[in-house]
Amino acid sequence: MPPGTEARPDPLANGLRIAAGTIAMILLLAAIWFWSNLLLQIFAAILLAIALQAGARGLHRLTGIPRGAGVLVVLLAVLGITTLALRMAGPAILAQFESLIRGLPKSWEAVSDWISGHPMGDAILQRLPQPSDGGSEGGMMQMAQKLPDVFGAVAGTLNTMMGSVTTIFLLVVLSVYFAMDGATYRGGALRLLPPASRDRADAVLDDLHHKLAHWMGGQALDMLFVAILAGTGLWALDVPLALILAVIAGLTNIVPIIGPFFSGAVAAVAAAPEGLDTAAYVIALFTAIQMFEGNVLMPMIQRYAVELPPALTIIAIVAVAAMFHPAAVILATPLLIVVITLVRSIWIEGILGDREGA
Repeated sequence: MPPGTEARPDPLANGLRIAAGTIAMILLLAAIWFWSNLLLQIFAAILLAIALQAGARGLHRLTGIPRGAGVLVVLLAVLGITTLALRMAGPAILAQFESLIRGLPKSWEAVSDWISGHPMGDAILQRLPQPSDGGSEGGMMQMAQKLPDVFGAVAGTLNTMMGSVTTIFLLVVLSVYFAMDGATYRGGALRLLPPASRDRADAVLDDLHHKLAHWMGGQALDMLFVAILAGTGLWALDVPLALILAVIAGLTNIVPIIGPFFSGAVAAVAAAPEGLDTAAYVIALFTAIQMFEGNVLMPMIQRYAVELPPALTIIAIVAVAAMFHPAAVILATPLLIVVITLVRSIWIEGILGDREGA
């Protein structure tokens, strides 16, 4: 190259890189589509492995136990605590859950009576499916009688996603293997790439591991705080079944936006037989909890966790539910973290060469 001249990018080479990247993305999406159930289970096992590794690292720092043995100790501790909690609180939670399901038709009747007392409510009722012998009130009764089936459908969906006890056992076993010997599986995956790309891929995997671990830690804290706040508020309002409603609020909070709306609606319907004033107080309580979570709690957690754009989170939830299975929305947020990280690292920085802000 003559002195004073600058190397010009080769348009053909750039075009080939972009074409190769596009083809790779298409093949990746096709593989995800055809092997979605298997890949979702593997991804869930990886998330569990990351959590086990985090616990093992903390145990190693405190006691010096080797990390491999620490994974087993953490797993046994989690199983022991879960078993103890189920033995102590399980019967009460199950009884409250059964009472909640049995009481949903009565609760919905109370809501429908209140709606029918307002002119706009009558207009809404007139648009509901009408039975052959009952008018709008009969339509509301039919909806009320079907409410318990909604919970059965949700439970069936979760069972379909998670599979049988054997599948869950294999999921736990996979997560233990990934946690105890993650370097072997990671090294094997890296060897599938060209040698020149392995260092970059290793850095991307480090980034993904860091972000997913922080997301899980932050999400666990968020769910715990929401459950405590909901349970305390429902107890103060003297709402029946406060324990199970608080558990539902905490668990469903793993699905952003949709989960809090669902748990608040269930709590309001469950409180309706106590009076519509009580139901209104419950709605106000859950609204206040979500305002506190969004404006105070989550900003504090996101200092150490992962901040995601709300619009992209909604799109991810809808896309995952449409592409895979409704229950797969539990994994929508961590999948979004993976997609954003890979698109930024592989496409924007690697192929387009835009490293601004990296």
